[in-house]
Amino acid sequence: MSAMQTPEGRIDIRQLSIVLGQGSEAFEAVRELDCQIESGQFVCILGPSGCGKSTLLGALAGHLNAHAGSLKVDGAAVSGPSPQRGMVFQHHTLFPWRTVRDNVAFGLKMRGIGKAERHRAADDILKLVGLEGFAERWPDQLSGGMQQRVEIARVLVNRPRLLLMDEPFGALDALTRLNMQELLLDIWTRIRTTVVFVTHDIDEALFLADRLLVMSARPGRIIEDLRLDFTRPRTSELVTSPEFSRLKRHCLDLLRHDNDRPLPRLNPLGLPPENPLPRFAL
Repeated sequence: MSAMQTPEGRIDIRQLSIVLGQGSEAFEAVRELDCQIESGQFVCILGPSGCGKSTLLGALAGHLNAHAGSLKVDGAAVSGPSPQRGMVFQHHTLFPWRTVRDNVAFGLKMRGIGKAERHRAADDILKLVGLEGFAERWPDQLSGGMQQRVEIARVLVNRPRLLLMDEPFGALDALTRLNMQELLLDIWTRIRTTVVFVTHDIDEALFLADRLLVMSARPGRIIEDLRLDFTRPRTSELVTSPEFSRLKRHCLDLLRHDNDRPLPRLNPLGLPPENPLPRFAL
């Protein structure tokens, strides 16, 4: 898949604020976000429900406009949706009347790519996501996990600079979710596109990411930027390691603090602050 590798996908967010709603119903969803994400990074955004995680992702996709500040990808301001910034949602958006292959190839069809070429591209991506041999199936003939694989393939066939994922595995059972996490990491290892993955699941965030951005309650602000140095490739054994547990406790403590209270930080040894949460909180 070397042809899909690209150095593009750098994100530059400066003093970004986003307001949702109109008139008296308007409210500030995110406030003064500052963040730079390097090309090829796998970044998870973690925070409580309603903190603005999905709002930030929507702005990256080009569906929402900034109230203040700027949002750039590879130096260019985000001004609207683009196939170069592909979005995967929690629930698939596949066309039930199209085969798996035609669902994956749909974006290429809209760009005027010929049938033979777009089908070859779709088949290559279906092989990448482990669905070789399912090209002629209909979406309702697939399991939930397989449908999400098709959804990911439909985005990747455009060779995007950014892969934006809004809790894509949240509706799956625990085992399927783990399998999909491992599959996503395998795909990312092969193509190295920049991934921004929104979740409220601490285990998922720590398992997947190079870097974890923790957001406060609304209006969302980045209250912690954690670099995760766990060895890759990652396996399910990671979640039982002492280092994983320490970081999980730290994230829990961050999310439990009110915005106006001092936030705990890891000391230089990577240990949690004094008086950690009781064991049942893990």
